[in-house]
Amino acid sequence: MHILTEAPMARVWMFGQDINTDQIVPGRYAPYMLKHEDDLRNYPFIEHRPDFAAQVRPGDVIVAGNNFGCGSSREYAPLALRMVGVGAIVAPLFARIFFRNALNLGIPCFTADLTGQLRDGQQVELDLEQGILHTDDGRTIQLPPPPAFLREVWAAGGIVPFYRAYGRFPGEHA
Repeated sequence: MHILTEAPMARVWMFGQDINTDQIVPGRYAPYMLKHEDDLRNYPFIEHRPDFAAQVRPGDVIVAGNNFGCGSSREYAPLALRMVGVGAIVAPLFARIFFRNALNLGIPCFTADLTGQLRDGQQVELDLEQGILHTDDGRTIQLPPPPAFLREVWAAGGIVPFYRAYGRFPGEHA
C-alpha cells in the first residue's frame, strides 16, 4: 500500500513553537461553530495566519516547532485542520491531547524537527506509509516511520471509521 497526500505536491506551512489551540481556532468562535460546524473550515489560524484557510490545499503539510497544539483540549482545532484537508503535521513535540485528537480524526502527525530544513511555501510530496518527504529541491527527508496501526487508522480516516470498517480498535485481535 502506497499512501500519498491527496495532491502530488503539497505546500509546507511553517509555524513557530507553542502553537496553541486558540491560535488554531480561537475559542470565541466556539458558540458559532457549534451551530454551524461546516463553517469550521473558515477558521483555522484566522487570527494567527489569516491567509491560511483561504490558501491551504488538501494534502498540505504543517511544519512547526515544539509543543504544537498546546492549550485547551478543544477537538475542533484539529477538526478544522482536517476540514481544510491538512495532509500531515510535523513537529518535534505535540501536546498529548492534540496528538490524540488528531489521531482520532485521521490527521497524520510526525514527531520530528524540520523547522531548519524546510521553508514556508516549499513544495513537498509526502509518502505516509514510509514516512518520507520528497522536496522540490531534490532532497529526501526520512521522518520517523509510523507504526502499522497508525497507518491503518490514517488510511481509514480516523478511529471511528476504522472501528466501523473492522469492528475493532487498532491492536485488538479480530
